[in-house]
Amino acid sequence: MEAEKKKQIRVWCDGCYDMVHFGHANSLRQAKALGAYLIVGVHTDEEITKHKGPPVYTEEERYKMVRAIKWVDEVVEGAPYVTTLETLDKYNCDFCVHGDDTTMTADGVDTYHLVKEAGRYKEVKRTAGVSTTDLVGRMLLMTRQHFYRGQREYEVGKEGSSTMGQDSAARSPWTGCSQFLPTTQKIIQFSEGKEPKPGDRIVYVAGAFDLFHVGHLDFLEKARAEGDFLIVGLHTDPVVNSYKGKNYPIMNLHERVLSVLACKYVSEVVIGAPYVVSADLMDHFKIDIVCHGNTPIQPDSETGEDAYGIPKKRGCFKFLDSSNQMTTEKIVERIIQHRLEFETRNQKKELKEIAAFEAMKKSQLLNGEA
Repeated sequence: MEAEKKKQIRVWCDGCYDMVHFGHANSLRQAKALGAYLIVGVHTDEEITKHKGPPVYTEEERYKMVRAIKWVDEVVEGAPYVTTLETLDKYNCDFCVHGDDTTMTADGVDTYHLVKEAGRYKEVKRTAGVSTTDLVGRMLLMTRQHFYRGQREYEVGKEGSSTMGQDSAARSPWTGCSQFLPTTQKIIQFSEGKEPKPGDRIVYVAGAFDLFHVGHLDFLEKARAEGDFLIVGLHTDPVVNSYKGKNYPIMNLHERVLSVLACKYVSEVVIGAPYVVSADLMDHFKIDIVCHGNTPIQPDSETGEDAYGIPKKRGCFKFLDSSNQMTTEKIVERIIQHRLEFETRNQKKELKEIAAFEAMKKSQLLNGEA
């Protein structure tokens, strides 16, 4: 009886889902666990710009990214910024779920106040150590230590200018980040934990998959179509840096693992995969086909050999054209080109969150809750 009741529960989540990362995915995973069918409303660019500042991803990109998260059953495009009872009723949702941080309109109003007052709101724990604000800050800074936060790694620069991106992410009570600390439990929660079935055609791809974006998504969809079980090899941070240079990757290995595992096309992830696709690797995972996108393949930095030489010799290598030209570098370019807009966005967001947090703490003290 209880199982039947749970099957009927429809859950609503909404948000910007800008630069969709594993924190968003973890929130949606927890929301799905509270019911049987998860509907996610995604706001338009216009609404986000009005209340929060310009988004990094376009609304079409954000719709596509959210649809690809494996716990999402349905996406509602252009969802209103303030969640109403009418919205919940329109989609036959029992309640709304959000993280334990406060989201506000441009006027400082809690976007969930209506569903909270009606008792149709549930909270899940926000994923510590990551936020869109934090990722934007990393790209604005692009320092060697951009994924080690919380100790003022980006303190006042040598030239005496304040590192705005760090400050705006570091001081906020909700979106301020300390270093992300991975656990085996989190990986287990994100992983399907399934093995290939007998007769499954196993596909292997490898790369950085940094700042998981629509280009990655379209490529993985194509790769999954080549077989039944898709394994993604993720290179270590030093290896990624060796072929991408500058201060890449933006996200560290553990963050990239969770971002890729949240994708519905991915069956398994090899954490810290070797750059060269060896015979041992192929035989161990019983790989039938190895795929790569249209991006250039650099030879191994140590030996100079073709990283895909073995699968090519075996006749099981294939280039895939996803027809999507998006790259991690292009996303970074978006941030850099609109630096002032994003710095202002981060600063305004921080100030609103600090004010709301202080008001909440004051209320708790007055009510004797602290």
